[in-house]
This record gives sequence, structure tokens and C-alpha cells, in this order.
Amino acid sequence: MTEAPQILLQHHLKKLRLPTFQGEYAKQAQICAAENKDHIQYLARLCEMELIERERRMIERRIKAAKFPSTKSLDSFDFKIMPSLNKPLTMDLARCDYVDRRENIIALGPSGTGKTHIALGLGLAACQRGLKVRFTTAAALVHDLIEAQDERRLAAPAKATDQPKPVDHR
Repeated sequence: MTEAPQILLQHHLKKLRLPTFQGEYAKQAQICAAENKDHIQYLARLCEMELIERERRMIERRIKAAKFPSTKSLDSFDFKIMPSLNKPLTMDLARCDYVDRRENIIALGPSGTGKTHIALGLGLAACQRGLKVRFTTAAALVHDLIEAQDERRLAAPAKATDQPKPVDHR
């Protein structure tokens, strides 16, 4: 490839925001040529690599935005130390179906029982499923609410328009 088309290609890939294409196209062209892959297979491979890398970066950004104090997964939780914790239910919660149903999860128990670890694991699972997460402690939430109230930044309670309207069946 002469230098001018290569520079133009680099420019286009940068403008299109395709960094994986930009970094991999030459290497993948050689690999696909050696494997006798056609241009469709070559492009499909590059597209797949770009999608995988984008998803990885999006997950990283969601995890960073969640402000987890540490990153812990449910895989690293030792369910044997808490036999009263329902492992199948906990693993089911990691599917994040409760989010679509707009349900809450409340973890109660004495100190040192793994509530934070489970919360971090569920938050990480949500990030990996494409959901936005924000980690906070109850103490930090109460502190923020008191501070907002002192500064009169609390929003007014939801109006009745948020509630279903009664139907007149006359």
C-alpha cells in the first residue's frame, strides 16, 4: 500500500472513531490472507473486534462512573461462610431482571456478613449488562440528603400527575 492511501485510511478511521480497525486492519489483512479468507470475512472479523473492544470500554466507563470502593464480583464471594444467604436467589439477582420490574433490593444484616460484597457484585453485574450504576452507602446517602435539605436543593415531592388517574365509570 502506498503512503497516501494509508494516510487517508488512517484519517477516515480516526474520523469515524474506529480505533480497533485503525490498529488492527493491516495485521488482520495478513492473517486473513494467510488463512485464505475473503474480504467479507476480513471485514466481519474487524467489525467483531471493534464491537468487542467498544463493549469492553463501555463496561470500564460504567464501572468507573459507579464509583465502587473496590471491584468485587459474585464469583469471588464465599457463600459457605454465609449459609443462610440464598445463593440461587443472589445469582438470579445478578441477571438484573429486578431493574426492569422497578424493584428494590435491600440487604440487612450484621457487620461482616458480606452485604457490601454482594452489593458490589450485583453492581458489577449490572454494569456488564449495560446498566448505569451508582454505588453509595446508606450513611453517605443520608449525609447527602441532609446537606441538600440544608441548601434547599431537595426536589419537591412528585405531584399527583405521577399517579394513575381515577376512571369515571358513569
